[in-house]
Amino acid sequence: MWPDRRLIDLFKTEFPIVLAPIAGAMDAKLAIAAAKGGALGSLPCAMLSAEKAREQVNIIRQHVSAPINMNFFSHKPRELSAEAEARWKQRLASYYAEYGLDPATPIAAANRAPFDAAFCEVVEELRPEVVSFHFGLPEPKLLQRVKATGAVVMSSATIVKEAIWLEENGADVVIAQGAEAGGHRGMFLTENVAEQPGTFALVPQVVDAVKVPVIAAGGIADGRGIAAAFALGASGVQIGSAYLRCPESTVSPAARLALARAGDDTTVITNVVTGRPARGVPNRVMREIGPISPDAPAFPHAATPLGPLKAAAEKQGKVDFTNLFAGQAIALGREVPAAELTRDLAKSALARLKALSG
Repeated sequence: MWPDRRLIDLFKTEFPIVLAPIAGAMDAKLAIAAAKGGALGSLPCAMLSAEKAREQVNIIRQHVSAPINMNFFSHKPRELSAEAEARWKQRLASYYAEYGLDPATPIAAANRAPFDAAFCEVVEELRPEVVSFHFGLPEPKLLQRVKATGAVVMSSATIVKEAIWLEENGADVVIAQGAEAGGHRGMFLTENVAEQPGTFALVPQVVDAVKVPVIAAGGIADGRGIAAAFALGASGVQIGSAYLRCPESTVSPAARLALARAGDDTTVITNVVTGRPARGVPNRVMREIGPISPDAPAFPHAATPLGPLKAAAEKQGKVDFTNLFAGQAIALGREVPAAELTRDLAKSALARLKALSG
């Protein structure tokens, strides 16, 4: 009944729906629930060690017989200069004083590592059915090893040029990430956030530019959005924000409340949280320092000194420094189990598509 079955046949899932890998807001539990509902369950691995990623995949395998998508970052690490570090710490000094924290105390570096040989060995060992990347693709030798496992490879494009590059460099599927999408922008051939197209403008142009299946992402949180994506030529959708309030997510009670109160005009693009452009519901530090600040050091170094502040504030039930990444359709999210949500999304989308074709 789906007008394009390429992703269903490629992934071997019931529905052409991908649970977005929402780093910091989910673990194996949400991936399992979404997979039970018929979606492709994703595991965000960029903030995990190789050992933790292996553990999480094994948990998923124990609970569901379904394909798994392991997601990784493929950015090029940038060094943090002493000058940039000092400037950022000075910018945060008043918050440290407010919470009684010593800025001189050593802090563990933010763990957002790019895909490397150690992660590649985990992929070769676990053989996930799908491996996805953000910020481009890993170096060719590593990518060849991933593809040799038989995994379907996909990555995000925020402009047509990135989509063409991904296809030419080995991606089997392109995720067209519109400006509405929550979380980090997948930009890797551009740094101009102001020129990022929305989903409705981006998807049909990417579909016209590449031959591989295209997944629409950004602003899609119900059956209407899914039907619209297919009308634009997409073979499937990737959905994240709609799942944030599901009981299986790891979102804290305070953060859930902030997300529940968010509206269509709430989210903004910020570089304050990690040093790289990302969309989310503003927290205190985003409002007072950003949302875009020239003082924020390069990704992921901006996140390191925010760690102690986040922990201190959360002990008081506050989300002043907590990552609240979400897309513009966050208000369409519901507090229902992920499997039920997935089935409802598919059912509603099919009804819409039937009505459009009838």
